[in-house]
Amino acid sequence: MKIFREPDLSGRPYSLTVEKEMDLEAEILFRAWTKEFDTWFAAPGSVLMTGQVNTPFFFETEFQPDENSELFRYPHYGRFLQVVPSELVQITWITGEGGTSGAETVVTVEFIPKGDKTLLRLSHSGFPDEDSRNGHEQAWPMALEQLAWQYQ
Repeated sequence: MKIFREPDLSGRPYSLTVEKEMDLEAEILFRAWTKEFDTWFAAPGSVLMTGQVNTPFFFETEFQPDENSELFRYPHYGRFLQVVPSELVQITWITGEGGTSGAETVVTVEFIPKGDKTLLRLSHSGFPDEDSRNGHEQAWPMALEQLAWQYQ
């Protein structure tokens, strides 16, 4: 299905790609990215997501440096651009300061069968600057580790 309107990334050339081979079936990973974000990434109870093309989503992540610190909440917004069951999910990804600084970026997640494993290839493009890209380049591998751990 054709997306409603493609994001304009022409003025934001910064991108990254990370890969992780996982001991999980593509179907499980696909579900994690379309229906179960609060199982592995988002704060429980914060997810509004249907996992269908041309639908928006919202969720929050939370961070508390220690038990005596304030809890910080980070909203994430976007929309589904492409959804191919057990093969591909493409979404826009918008966060605030310290993330994408309000820029609409694009995350493409491919699920590539490798015998009894799945290679997850995540490409994230359209960052407004190198700092934003570099922060995500450090964060995505940790998020994918969390995904693998949560579904074992």
